[in-house]
Amino acid sequence: MLRSLIILSLVASATASQAVADVYKFKDEQGNILYTDKPTTLPAERLNVQSQKTDVVAVQSRQEAELKRLQENSRTHNESANQRSERQNAEQLTAKDKAERCVKARERYDSYMASQRLYEEQPNGERRFLSSEEIDGARASAKSAMDAMCQ
Repeated sequence: MLRSLIILSLVASATASQAVADVYKFKDEQGNILYTDKPTTLPAERLNVQSQKTDVVAVQSRQEAELKRLQENSRTHNESANQRSERQNAEQLTAKDKAERCVKARERYDSYMASQRLYEEQPNGERRFLSSEEIDGARASAKSAMDAMCQ
């Protein structure tokens, strides 16, 4: 059956370049159905095959369009795979960064809570010690930062 289809497509493609051609169907000695333009045995059934010339330019444009479509699909697939990979890496980095920020925020809060005096460094390198109200504000700020980072 497959062989018959292949032969028929070959005959059809050969006749596509010809304006008129006769196609015959016959059985060989083994009982296989064959298609040809010149039967070797008779009786052979003459088939009415309609053919037309192949428009090479149209075929080439269809092939180019299909190639572009396949390339676009491939590019889109590769981009989406890259985006998924980048997103997974970003999520892993984000989780790692978040854990590190939590540790630092907790250390900062513990340091602020354990210190009697807190200071801020001036542009000229001198230290300015914070007042009691500023220390309470800094501790509250460190606590809220720690809570936000360690959720």
